[in-house]
Amino acid sequence: MTPSLTPATPRPSVIQLAIKEKAALYAAYIPLFNEGGVFIPTAREYRLGDDVYVLLSLPDDPQRYPVAGKVAWITPARASANRTQGVGVRFPGDEKSRLLKLKIEEILGSQLASERPTQTL
Repeated sequence: MTPSLTPATPRPSVIQLAIKEKAALYAAYIPLFNEGGVFIPTAREYRLGDDVYVLLSLPDDPQRYPVAGKVAWITPARASANRTQGVGVRFPGDEKSRLLKLKIEEILGSQLASERPTQTL
C-alpha cells in the first residue's frame, strides 16, 4: 500500500519592506482597504489571495511590524502609466493591524487627503 501524498501547503513568502520617508509611505499605503495595506514593489509572481508575511519598517521608527497579510491586487510588469510592478497586501482584521493602520495614518496626517498620485489605486 502506498501512502497518500497530500500537497504541502506553501509557506507564505516573507518580505522585508523598509519605508524610510514619509513620501514613500504615502505612495505605498493603501487606505482603501478597511484594514489598511501596503504596496510592495516586487518582480516575484503572486496570485490573488496568496499569504504574504511582511516585516514593515516605518520612517523614524526602529521597530519592525510583522503583518500576516494577503495579496489583494497585482500590478503586472509593463503596466500602463509606468506603474511599478508589485503587489498590494491587505492587512488582516486583527488588533495589531488596526493599531498599525492608526500609526501609519498618524504619520501621514493631512497627506492622506492629498490628490498626489500613489503606487496604489
